[in-house]
Amino acid sequence: MQSRHLGSLAVSEIGYGTMSFASMYGPSPERSEAIRVIRGAYERGVTFFDTAEAYGPFTNEELVGEALAPFRDQVVIATKFGWNIDLDTGERHPGLNSKPDHVRRAVDGMLKRLKVETIDLLYQHRVDPDVPIEDVAGTVKSLVEAGKVKHFGLPEAAANTIRRAHAVQPVTAIQSEYSLWTRDPEPEVLPLCEELGIGFVPWSPLGAGYLTGKIDASTEIAPTDFRANSPRFTAEAREANKGLVDLLGRIATMKAATPAQIALAWLLARKPFIVPIPGTRRLERVEENVGAAHVALTGADLAEIEAEAARITVEGERLPAAVLQYSYR
Repeated sequence: MQSRHLGSLAVSEIGYGTMSFASMYGPSPERSEAIRVIRGAYERGVTFFDTAEAYGPFTNEELVGEALAPFRDQVVIATKFGWNIDLDTGERHPGLNSKPDHVRRAVDGMLKRLKVETIDLLYQHRVDPDVPIEDVAGTVKSLVEAGKVKHFGLPEAAANTIRRAHAVQPVTAIQSEYSLWTRDPEPEVLPLCEELGIGFVPWSPLGAGYLTGKIDASTEIAPTDFRANSPRFTAEAREANKGLVDLLGRIATMKAATPAQIALAWLLARKPFIVPIPGTRRLERVEENVGAAHVALTGADLAEIEAEAARITVEGERLPAAVLQYSYR
């Protein structure tokens, strides 16, 4: 794979989100298998790995730290703070917590779990309305000065919040949901990233698996799978949205590719500072996703996708209301 830049941070043009190893899609594989897949991603050219203290909590960071330890100097690891988690017990409490003392303690725990001396990219997982973003950015700035953090990021933040944070501590990357069926960042956030030289990292670039074409209205979703509570994954919504999968399938046939590869190639073609982080628990899917970097979409292809997608109204909110309330603050 080629590399791209998130601000001044060089990463592989396709990264890897590791959340699926934290039982978010149902039971996780054995730890040895998870490590094999993560290391397999590195062997196939991925150098950008994403985790968070909330995944587990804590256990996903430990897994990523162990898996990537042999290649620590060759990879970029991103993690996130911000949910209200007891840092001693891992117990979850309602809401968010980005108070400076909490952030500093959280980072110390991350360093141990990831087995690193410095966190390459530290995100605030969601904007905390009770803590001014200037205070959060200032706290991260102090961690950068202390050598514990290299770069600062903000997921799911509003444009004005990004601008305010960037004035205190340069923001390297914004991570928000973005795909052919979730285009919320386009009106304000992506133009601001381009203006300020900030990278953009789409999470769920394959629509939590829906855009791969392997999920339809009849697919059974286990109660332990987070998608069971997603309005966009009701059987009715899955049926209503299949036009997008059909569109990706038609383009994929023309390109001798898969729908997933077209969905990722579409993102790569949007802007040169976009680095998607698809997640999977299977090595063959890693290989498929990485292959998207070699799929070239022409201007005519992109125009066709745009015209067809414009005629499709996506049904269902992208997240449950309890989670969605924390976005674009």
